[in-house]
Amino acid sequence: MPILYRPARETDLTRAQELITASINDLTQRHGFGAIAAVRPPTFQLHALADDPRGLWIAEDDGRIVGAAFSWLCGDLWFLAELFIDPATQGAGVGGQLLSRVFAQADAAGARTRALITFAFNTVSQGLYARHGLYPRLPLHMLSGDRATVAAALPATQLHSEVIEDIDALAATLDALDIGALGVSRAKHRRLLMDDPAMTGYIFRRGAACVGSAWIAGSGHVGPLAAASPEDVADVFSAALAIAARGQSKRVSALVPGHGERALALAVQAGMRMTLPMVLASNRDFGDWRRYLPRSPIFM
Repeated sequence: MPILYRPARETDLTRAQELITASINDLTQRHGFGAIAAVRPPTFQLHALADDPRGLWIAEDDGRIVGAAFSWLCGDLWFLAELFIDPATQGAGVGGQLLSRVFAQADAAGARTRALITFAFNTVSQGLYARHGLYPRLPLHMLSGDRATVAAALPATQLHSEVIEDIDALAATLDALDIGALGVSRAKHRRLLMDDPAMTGYIFRRGAACVGSAWIAGSGHVGPLAAASPEDVADVFSAALAIAARGQSKRVSALVPGHGERALALAVQAGMRMTLPMVLASNRDFGDWRRYLPRSPIFM
């Protein structure tokens, strides 16, 4: 039977995440990084399905999911969060078929910017994306370090941190940080972070001025993080890492853009080490990556 391409349904999402996890681990194991992914509840995917179902598609072969794609929109930014194919089905053109379908979401919305984050060693996928006008532009480095080592090495900062408790009261402040760094508001995604019991949001002030925000997971992962300027990013990142290091996780981590030299220098000097190379691909340059740290390849 020919492969069926159809919009995703809510009941597909857990099975799709099982396929995606297996595909990621197959890829990372083949490249010597070991199995790095575990199946998680499809919370973000469910949110995206409710927000705009045009961005979630399934490839099915005789009732078995063999491919899945997931994209989201914020303003005029379209982002491909996931595109994975069953390793046994790769090479059959499934990826291109799914990509053309989620591109329809970008076309319908008139999205000026199209972007994604993928593994730097995933050359086959990068070739697919390049053929569709999404070119690798920015290296991204997943860094991780022992929390005690990092805490002891962080420079002192005079920033004052505040837990985000009323996200509506801070909407204009957080929008200014997002728009300054990325060109778009992430308001709907911030609300999703706010509702996640594993995440805590912070704003950072120098005196009365807000100079940054960060979301910190119980796992010790920092991101997304946005700073008011490239000059502020090291202080904001240092303050966020200090909070993460006071948590219960044995390690802290962050996804740091190669253009963010201040943040990258801080992480390395604090004893964090590069664990996984990634790359951002897009149809055009966008954002100021000297002042923004993504959360993950799915969330950005």
